[in-house]
Amino acid sequence: MLRSEDWDRWYDVLLRAFGGVAEAAEERELWRRLTPCERSLGAWDGGEPVGTAGAFDFRLTVPGGASVPAAGVTMVAVSATHRRRGLLTSMMRRQLDDVRDRGEPLAVLTASEPVIYGRFGYAAATFGLHAEIDTGRVRLSVPDGTDDVRLTYADPRATLDTCEAVYARTVALRPGMLGRRPGWEGLAMLGAETERDGASPLQCVLAEHEGRVTGFVRFRVRPRYTDSGHNGQVQLQDLAALDPVSEAALWRFLFGIDLTSSLKVRGRPLDEAWQYQVSDIRRCELRVRDQLYVRLVDLGAALQARTYQAPVDVVLEVEDAFCPWNSGRWRLSGDPKGAVCARTTDAADLAVSVRELGAAYLGGVSLAALGAAGRVRELREGALAAAAAGFGSAVAPWLPHGF
Repeated sequence: MLRSEDWDRWYDVLLRAFGGVAEAAEERELWRRLTPCERSLGAWDGGEPVGTAGAFDFRLTVPGGASVPAAGVTMVAVSATHRRRGLLTSMMRRQLDDVRDRGEPLAVLTASEPVIYGRFGYAAATFGLHAEIDTGRVRLSVPDGTDDVRLTYADPRATLDTCEAVYARTVALRPGMLGRRPGWEGLAMLGAETERDGASPLQCVLAEHEGRVTGFVRFRVRPRYTDSGHNGQVQLQDLAALDPVSEAALWRFLFGIDLTSSLKVRGRPLDEAWQYQVSDIRRCELRVRDQLYVRLVDLGAALQARTYQAPVDVVLEVEDAFCPWNSGRWRLSGDPKGAVCARTTDAADLAVSVRELGAAYLGGVSLAALGAAGRVRELREGALAAAAAGFGSAVAPWLPHGF
């Protein structure tokens, strides 16, 4: 366990491993406040820290809307002078044992190098949409009622609690979203002057519909000038809304900011509505990036914590070399109302590793696609298609922010 008085030295190991660029004082202080020292591990050599690993206490929304305890694995690093000595494996072993002892069925992380974490049973389960939208040429068709939404500029710091309340009401709507403890709202305020690359300070606009705040957007504007005139860029930081018309009003606002001709979007939901409202999708330059990696720590508890959008009754032969307590045969029975998952001696229908179950867990990766890739073996004809239908999600899972 990390002692609070050692935090600065411990954190410096992390910064050095990620390039050695010093953070702004505000950002460093925020991570100091958020770091749970009782869940933070360190590797030490002669009294000096050479390895770090931590975990936040999150609750993760799963298909069906339940909020499940999850360890948010974070701040993992090993000094370049101490690589290939088993330090990372040792910290991952201790951490997953601790997660299991705490009764958390899931561990999640964002991966700097995905190849590292697959060894420990993590797999990409959510993906984010990036876009560079040519707002000078692309138009947005919005649903009826959008004009009834009132938009107002607001001070980003003064409205932190208001925006956080909107965010909290959206958490149950998508698998992959994180229920946050107090203090996390400060994440939105990070971004020193030197890191903005010429963009404006953070701006905020609130949406009000039928007398209540129903959404917000936070963004920056980067002015650019050419011989032909103004060519600024809007850089979206985050946007949340409680109804379709508020969401549409906020996107329409971003498309229409004066003296700008492009909108930079990072890490949005794959099925977000604006994609189906634009006049020219090709001029949006869409790209997809991996986001949240999921690891089932208590397989039975994790699989029965979510619901299944079609009835499932399948026996899984699970392989889990790093957490062998998950290995063996499990019968999963579930539907949109709930699920049960327990050990069984019945014949297996599917053979799968814990990584593939983690990938499919939130409904964003198809078990059938994993089967086509040779990652899931069908042992009973028809079992894979039925399980894939059940594991799906009506909305794309999404991670709203890193950690």
